[in-house]
Amino acid sequence: MDRLLARDLEWVRRYVARRMGELLRAKAEAEDYVQEAMVQAMEYTPRFLISDREQFRALLAKITENVLRDRIVYHRAQKRDVAMERPLPGDSALALDPPAGEVTRPSVALDRKTEKTWVRLAIELLDEEERELIRMREWDKHSFAEIADLLGTSEDAARMRFRRILPKLARNVVRLREGGLSDVLAESMHGNLGDGAPGA
Repeated sequence: MDRLLARDLEWVRRYVARRMGELLRAKAEAEDYVQEAMVQAMEYTPRFLISDREQFRALLAKITENVLRDRIVYHRAQKRDVAMERPLPGDSALALDPPAGEVTRPSVALDRKTEKTWVRLAIELLDEEERELIRMREWDKHSFAEIADLLGTSEDAARMRFRRILPKLARNVVRLREGGLSDVLAESMHGNLGDGAPGA
C-alpha cells in the first residue's frame, strides 16, 4: 500500500486540485485534503489484490471524493463529521465486537479487525445518500424521527431506507472479499455529484 500510494500521490494531488470548490479552497490547503485521503486509504483499505492501476486509481478517487464531500458537510454544518474518523461504534448494527467481558483469542480478534476493515471499505463505496444515512444513524446516533426530519420524509420511510442498506452493505462486503472491487466501484460511481459536490 505504501508503494502504491507513493506512486499515485501526484495523481491524487491533481484530482483534489480539479475537484476543490471555492468553499474548500477557503478552508484549507489542497495538501490537507490529499493527506486525509491518503490516511483513509491506508486505514480503511484491506490488503487485497488490485488488478491494475486503473482500478486502484478508481478506488483512490472514490475515497478522495468522500473526503471532499465530508469536508463540505463539516464546514456547512459547522460541526465535525465523525463518520469517517471514528471506529465503528460498539453498539452499532454494523459492529462485530464480542460482548463485554468475552475473552477473545488473538486470531479471532484479528479476523474481526479484518472484517471491520472490509465493512469500512464497503461503507466508503456506498452511494452518497446511503453513506450519509449510515453516518446519521450509526455515528451521529440520530433517531429515525430525527433522520426523517433531516431528510424530509416519514419516520417509517427513514427506517425502511436504513434497513434496505444493510443487506446491500453485507453483499458488497462479500463481493469485495471475493475480488469484485471493479463491479462495486462501477456501481458506486453511477450516482451524480449533486449540488453539494466538490467543485460546485
